[in-house]
Amino acid sequence: MKNRSWCEVVLLDCLGLKPSETVGIVSDHKTEAVASLLHQKALTLAAESVWVQMKERANNGIEPPDAVAAFMKEVDVLILATTQSLSHTKARIRANEAKTRVASMPGITLAMAQRALAGSYEDLSLQGDTLKRILDAGSWVQLKSPSGTDLQFSIQGRRAANDDGNLSQPGAFGNLPAGEAYIAPVEKTAEGLLVVDASMAGVGLLVEPLRIEIHDGMAQKITGGAQAESLQQILQTYGEASRNVAELGIGTNPYAIITGAVLEDEKVKHTVHVALGDNATIGGTVVADSHLDGIVLSPTLLVDGVTIMQDGEFVLRSR
Repeated sequence: MKNRSWCEVVLLDCLGLKPSETVGIVSDHKTEAVASLLHQKALTLAAESVWVQMKERANNGIEPPDAVAAFMKEVDVLILATTQSLSHTKARIRANEAKTRVASMPGITLAMAQRALAGSYEDLSLQGDTLKRILDAGSWVQLKSPSGTDLQFSIQGRRAANDDGNLSQPGAFGNLPAGEAYIAPVEKTAEGLLVVDASMAGVGLLVEPLRIEIHDGMAQKITGGAQAESLQQILQTYGEASRNVAELGIGTNPYAIITGAVLEDEKVKHTVHVALGDNATIGGTVVADSHLDGIVLSPTLLVDGVTIMQDGEFVLRSR
């Protein structure tokens, strides 16, 4: 991957683009600079590149227009360079079912692409595979942090994913920049306190931590100033399902930094994230028009009583 531009990393190293294939790119006004560079590079590497720009969605997880959804199924390689995430949508799932290889890049900026798409994705793959094996074999998770997180939930029977940037197989899907292992907790099992102290999707960088009380797998009382009120309003807009504890993710990308853009923030090494809302697209059963990730700093993570992370540092043991 040396001497590659970030566009080449996306198209060639991650998506495995072949000269005979067609590339599709979906963007909105805020992300058109990134989309334009990807499109121009794809025109030199692929048989064809088609760039579609739509209106920005109001929230992560809202479906694209029908015409865009239909287009997404008709290309070999699809890049979703949009402000709001299309990852947790039926349109993305149907594109994958049609064997389209999909890279989702919600909130992508040029600075993020240049920074977090650097280096070798081989290391991400190795660490992500180790974490996936641990999560796949596990039943019960405990999560704590210096800011006060004390949360536990079941992952019994759930399968984890390694988002390592390798999207070269038919029907592959993942985020770029990559760098996380993730799993959907079993619904209604999460109990305790989640303290998000870095950033929160839909809210951005946090002025003060968000304290989210969780009972029966659902976010209940949320405190933390004006940003807590903003999060409450989002959850009220998208209904009770948006309060579901949807995901545990573990960041593995050493090039990513906390910026307030959750696409990058959730990949930062030494952090974990817990999402609220839709998890039907990652192995759960809850469907919602919202999926919001909250980043936790310096976490301590135990799976079946075995410490996997201690204050943000990996303690990876064979299972």
